[in-house]
Amino acid sequence: MSRDRATAGRGGRVAGEGRTPENDRAGLKWDRAARYLKIARVLHQHREGISASAIADLVGVSKRTVYRDLEAMERDAGLPIWQDGGRYGLEEGAFLPPLDLTLHEAMTLFLAARALAKASDEYDSELIGAFVKLAAILPPVLADHVQATADIVAARPPDPRFTRVFRTLTEAWAKSRVAEIEYDAGTYDPSRGVRRARVRPYAIEPSALTHALYLLGWDEDRHGQRTFKVERIREASLTTDSFDAAEGAGAAAQLARGWDVIADPPLEAVAIRFSPAVARRVSETRWHASQVLEPQPDGSLVWRGRVAGLYEIQVWVLGWGADAEVLEPPELRDGVADQLRRAAGHYAEDEARPPTGR
Repeated sequence: MSRDRATAGRGGRVAGEGRTPENDRAGLKWDRAARYLKIARVLHQHREGISASAIADLVGVSKRTVYRDLEAMERDAGLPIWQDGGRYGLEEGAFLPPLDLTLHEAMTLFLAARALAKASDEYDSELIGAFVKLAAILPPVLADHVQATADIVAARPPDPRFTRVFRTLTEAWAKSRVAEIEYDAGTYDPSRGVRRARVRPYAIEPSALTHALYLLGWDEDRHGQRTFKVERIREASLTTDSFDAAEGAGAAAQLARGWDVIADPPLEAVAIRFSPAVARRVSETRWHASQVLEPQPDGSLVWRGRVAGLYEIQVWVLGWGADAEVLEPPELRDGVADQLRRAAGHYAEDEARPPTGR
């Protein structure tokens, strides 16, 4: 008997099962993401396949819920599930071979997963799928926390457009194929509007600064490397044109030039003086690969580095408020001063108002 990719609805999928979505989330022992994780573990442990009834007994839910979840796991999390004579299983290669991780290596993977969850504010079915597989190779205590992270991600509202674009860009990057995108460049300047571009993807990078994902690649129309915020890409499609993957081989090294994800501008020498109140906190972290710290006799600290572009580091400097003073370059000093003056103007208006009585 041949194996068919599972379409759980064929097994009698029934919508609702008498519960509202709100009651499901509140009343079931395992919410959707947690059930996906538990079902995936069951399938992984039964390479020969297992019936929906047996899965239901092991997970503690109804058989109808299992049918529904199997369909959603394949559709949303991209898990390759097969069906053969009423038995379900995972295709070979669905999970990476087991890893012999030390506790410290497992902790590193766990922290990376948590950072990734924080770096994206979109519902990402791939992210949930990755958590499901990651939890399968982690020690139980860490796996429970990964599961909790998956629960939080699954609670965010889905964004089918983002998922569609993300999958297309991932495939283009992996296969060294040119992607055509529709990019909304008018966030800061509405006159720029939406433009179409042909891009050779070199990397997809999460931003800790903006909680977003960015595409780094060669813009064939602009004849240069550019950075595109994935959330602003309205549509993306693969072309039949390919490029030499070696073109993007230096993307990781180039990213080290930037403060966060914008790495294509020229390097700028930056110097910032931090007050004694925050000098120790600043020195506790290595903020950039080029960082040089110069403690001062008065307890202050001068931070120096060479950074590609000034926009991202300006946001960082502003976060320190009055405890940071830009020494160079002049463009960064002027930009920070202008932002602080404008911010102070808002509060000056408050001070000018007469006090209100009770």
